[in-house]
Amino acid sequence: MKKIEVIFPPDRLNRVKNILYPLTIGGMIVSHVRGIGMQRDELKQKEKRFYEFAKIKLELIVKDSELQKAVDLIIETTQTGHVDDGKIFISDIRDSVRIRMGEYGEDAV
Repeated sequence: MKKIEVIFPPDRLNRVKNILYPLTIGGMIVSHVRGIGMQRDELKQKEKRFYEFAKIKLELIVKDSELQKAVDLIIETTQTGHVDDGKIFISDIRDSVRIRMGEYGEDAV
């Protein structure tokens, strides 16, 4: 299993949720986050500046077999080519437990 964390602009949330629903995921965690990033000044490519931003952080767990499809769909839905498109982070999940049923592993997702 993999955990996908995606940081992206809030105006794309509905599109991302709708495109991911058909996948076999147990659900998504959506958080409104604020951050500070660094980008190069467009006029002076060597000069970097910090900027504050408000974004959405979406977290979901997917089966290994659905990871690439999920990532491709997220990119397809959020990519505009602009500096603020966001980031995707992927990490391994060792195990999961559905508390209500006592299920472990992929069955708990």
